[in-house]
Order: sequence, then C-alpha cells, then structure tokens
Amino acid sequence: MFDAADHASPLRQRALGAFYGLALGDALGMPTQSLSRQQIVATFGEITTLIDARADQPIAPGMPAGSITDDTEQAMLIADLLIDGRGSIDPLTFAERLIAWEDDMRARGSRDLLGPSTQRAVARITQGIPPEEAGRLGATNGAAMRITPVGIAFDVAYAERFMEAVYAASSVTHNTGLGIAGAASVAATISAGLNGAALAQALDIGTEFAEHGERLGYWFAGARLAPRIRWIRSQMAGISDATAITLLNDLVGTSVLAQESIVAAFALAELAGDAPQRALCLAASLGGDTDTIAAILGAMLGACAGLDALPSDLIDQVKRRNRLDLEPRVEALLTLRASTSP
Repeated sequence: MFDAADHASPLRQRALGAFYGLALGDALGMPTQSLSRQQIVATFGEITTLIDARADQPIAPGMPAGSITDDTEQAMLIADLLIDGRGSIDPLTFAERLIAWEDDMRARGSRDLLGPSTQRAVARITQGIPPEEAGRLGATNGAAMRITPVGIAFDVAYAERFMEAVYAASSVTHNTGLGIAGAASVAATISAGLNGAALAQALDIGTEFAEHGERLGYWFAGARLAPRIRWIRSQMAGISDATAITLLNDLVGTSVLAQESIVAAFALAELAGDAPQRALCLAASLGGDTDTIAAILGAMLGACAGLDALPSDLIDQVKRRNRLDLEPRVEALLTLRASTSP
C-alpha cells in the first residue's frame, strides 16, 4: 500500500506534479482561452507568466492571474468520485455532480460552464436516455481535460483495468472512439510518468493507448488521434518555437476537438518538455482552447518530471489564488493505485 507519510517518494512527487501541473497550465491559459493567436499577440505579446484576464475576455472576464477554470475543477470532481466510489464512478452520480457544478458556476456569475459534448450528454441523461447512449456524440477534449485523476489512480501497466477506468470516466459524456482515445492518451502518459518513464517513453505509451481507446465507444467521423500525434511529434525536431506555433495553428488546430487540442499538447511536450514553464507558456500563447491544451500538457509534464521541476513561484501563486490543496486528493488516489494494481 502507498505510505502517505513518505512525502518525498518519487511516486508522490510525480503524482503531485501531474495534478498541480494541470492546475498551472489551466491558470496560464485562462486569460487567452478562446482568443486567436493574433489577438493574443496584439494584447499580451508572448505569455511568459501568470497574468490577469482582461475585462473583455469571452469566458473568464476580469479573472485575476493564477485563477483556475473548468479543467482543474472538473478534474477535482472526477478525483472525488473515484475516491468516494473506491475506484468506480457511477454514471448518474457523475451527471448529477456535473449539473450541480454548473449551477454553482452560474451562481458565481462565471461563463465557464460545461463544454458542448458534456452539456449535451448531461441533458440527455436528465431526459431519461441511458448513460451509455448519452455521450455517443462527444468527440471533444472534455474527457481528456479531466482524466488526470485516473492516470494517478490506475497503473497503465495493467492495461485492461486501466482502460476500464478510462472508459468509466469518459463514456458518460464522450462515448466515441475519438473522445475516449483522447482521454486514454493523456491518462496513459500520466500513469507511465508516475511509473518512472522518461517523457519520450511516456508519450509513446500515451500514443499507443490512444489506439486502445479508439476501439471503444461509438464511431465518430474525424481524423485518428494516434497517427496525428506520431506525425506532429516527428515535425518538432530542430524547429523554433515560432515555427511550431505556426505549424500547430495552420495544420493541427487548437479547437476543442480531441484530434486538434490533444495533438497540440503532445506536440509541445515533444518540442519543449524539458523546460515545463516554456512549454506551458507556448501553449497559453497558441490561441484557441489554450487553457485545456496547457492543462493537459502540464499534467503530462508534471507526471514525468515531478512537482519539483515545475516553477514553484507560479505553483504557489495558483495555490494561493484558488485556496488549492490537492495533497489529500493525491494521497487518496495513490492509495487507490496501490489497491487496484494486482
């Protein structure tokens, strides 16, 4: 079993790195989400640190520097469901928690509500449609953005149990090959990182598990994830940051579609994964769904490098701004990992 008293263990540091890396990427991308690359350059130049959102930010107007968004909040929701369910997620409870979360966000005056796939699926469940049918049109990145707790709680070395957990956390809202492939690729990269895999190896494992994921769920028209990840990683060797940003905007895309934003996160991990702050700031500077791209990227990099490799001053700022204490959740998820590994 995981020893919660072993605060310095590499496994714990990587797990904390994954969850806090998610939060840091989310906060870095918060002010630029839904803006074009041209708007970001004109307004902020290049993103180099946590900054305030402008009053005209379309989703997070006026939010202060370091604020997290739905990516981190829904990941915490998944973590709590896993912990409460001892590794299992009840579909109806999941839908109810999502509805309650959105109601709370509305009450706070936030525009950061459920994404299109999740909103559609939750509405269908409340209409009495079975959970396995509700998410059959979900092909966006919503499952991937909140999958980090599954990567922490389940060991990718035990592939069948791991994929069962990915499917359970994804299918209610994203029961398509594309949606599940995206979640599987991110969770597998994180889980491999916790096992001690170097970044390149973890990204390879994530790409492999994208292929496992695409065999599940309903077919949905769209480019396959794994070949796109392999291709874009091959294009990152020896190019400048500016060239990479142009390539991602012109040929990959940065929208909420799984085969765009998730591929972009893998590309930046390949390009600059040895320098997490640089990589995350590039993600925040891309344009499009910047908070989710940076959140996914931060979780993967933190899982492979550990919490100590992330900029401590920025992590502290995110903690203070959001009163964020992820340690108890991480301890509980690691206890689950020990209990679910044969």
